[in-house]
Order: sequence, then structure tokens, then C-alpha cells
Amino acid sequence: MTTGLSPRDVYLAIANNIGTVMKGQAGPTRRMLAAFVVGGHVLLEDFPGTGKTTLAKVLARSLNVEFKRIQFTPDLLPSDITGVSMFDQRDRQFHFQPGPIITNVLLADEINRASPRTQSALLEAMAEGQVSVDGERRMLPELFFVIATQNPVEFRGTYPLPEAQMDRFAMQLELGYVAPADEVAILTAQAQNHPLEHVAPCASAADVLRLRDAAQHVRLSEELKRYIVDVVAGTRGAPGVQLGASPRASLAIMKTAQALALFDGSEFVTPDHIREIAVPVIAHRLVLDPQAKFAGTTARTVAEDILKRVPVPV
Repeated sequence: MTTGLSPRDVYLAIANNIGTVMKGQAGPTRRMLAAFVVGGHVLLEDFPGTGKTTLAKVLARSLNVEFKRIQFTPDLLPSDITGVSMFDQRDRQFHFQPGPIITNVLLADEINRASPRTQSALLEAMAEGQVSVDGERRMLPELFFVIATQNPVEFRGTYPLPEAQMDRFAMQLELGYVAPADEVAILTAQAQNHPLEHVAPCASAADVLRLRDAAQHVRLSEELKRYIVDVVAGTRGAPGVQLGASPRASLAIMKTAQALALFDGSEFVTPDHIREIAVPVIAHRLVLDPQAKFAGTTARTVAEDILKRVPVPV
């Protein structure tokens, strides 16, 4: 069931709903929604207490869809995520008990604390939209979105995500600390209770799927397609980079740029839309060599430098 809103109004309604809870986070919210709309997934790497869990919850409540949270730990098993087949003595048959991954919005909290085996179960779901249990494939909902988090300052007891899984995230975002005025607004809003309690659905899953379809029809010129490819290709021979971004990064930039253009009410993508999203899409996919890291180079600065060097189509 849809609300009857236009695709752009659906975005504005969701963004405004999130804004009532997430103060001072309009930029990250906009980019997160771009990934969400086109069917991508988001990795949030930020300090504790910056609102990562709240962002996932308010998104799910804004759409009245199912939300689940998995706290990743070293002893978490793949079956704890995907579900298991249980034998019922009454009818002497196995029955599937769905795991928390079968949902619409999934918060994978501290994903890098899980073992590689468990991470691979999540990777299959993100990549294929399915889980495999006892040799049987089970499809996930059409609207399936993963927000995974990891702490950038604590590495004991963690398993770094493999490059293949990093590549499955459409983008990596940071919320960061908000401005003092916004933090005061947060204190005021939570003086009595949490504003999340008052969030009401403003759109449906069907509205989001309509928004996804509309984004796919936003025009993108051949010149801008080549611009995207040139930016991504620039990472593959950049100094200090062992592994550059894959063609999947080019696709992610294209799709999320189309979503941003739709959000802005534009019928076509502009270079500004590409430049807005390029670094969050590219940086987490790069693998730097140890010498570059020792010299203080970061994947983000590499991506920013490439973006400055590649000529913008006119």
C-alpha cells in the first residue's frame, strides 16, 4: 500500500521524520537514504554514542517496516544470523526458524567483532539477497537494508572485514559529533523522553520501491558516465594504493548520484551529485600499502585528491 506521495515527497517525508530525531545530521542522512533507496548497504564507522543505532531505528519506524539488531561477538555463529531447521517431535518434521537477518532494516552492530565465518553469512545476504540453510536457499524481502557499524578506535578482539565484504557496502559514512547548538537541541529533546517514541510512519515499503524505480529513470549523460569511470579508474594506479576500487564502485556512484538528483527534484544527474557521493563510495574500498599508511596517507585523502585531479565535464 502506498501513501500517494510523489517519489520526491516520499524522500522529503522520510528525511524530515529522521531529522526530528537526528539533529545536525542532514548530510549523512541524505547520503544514507541515497544508498537505501537504490538497494545498497551502508557501513557506519564512528565513535560510540553518535547515534548509529538511533539512525537505523528511526528509519525503520518512519516506514513501519521490520527492524532487527544483531550484536556481533566472536562467538556468534552463522546459524545465529540466518536461522536453523528445528525438528518437531509432534509431526516428526524439520521446521525452519528464521534468524534475525530475515527482516527489512538490519543493524549489524560492531560487525568486525564476528568471526570470518559469520561475516561470510552476512556477505551472502548482502550480495545475493538470500541465505542458505541446510542446503536450501531462502530469499530475503525485496526491501532489505543493512546498516553495519564498527568502532574506529578499538581493535582488540576484532576481525577486519575482507576486501570482498567491504566492496559490498555501497558507501561508508561517519556521523561525527554535532555542533554545540545541535547538541543542546538533543539535550532539550530528550529531557522528558526520547523523541524516537513519537516517530510515526510517513511512508511505506511500497513507496520506497517506487522511489527506487524513479531513481533508475533519472538521466545520466555519457560524459558523466565516463567521468565516473575515470574517477574510479584513477584509484587503481594511485601512489600508495595496493588495491583500487572495482567497477562495483562505479555502479554505486551512478545509482546513488541518480538518487541524489531525484531528491533534489532534478531530471538529470549533475557533476555536483557525483562529487558529493564519490568519496564515501570509493574510500572504504581502497587498500593502501603499509608505507603509505606509515606516512599518514588515508584512503579518504587519496579519493579526494583523485576527485580534484580528474577534469569535470562541462
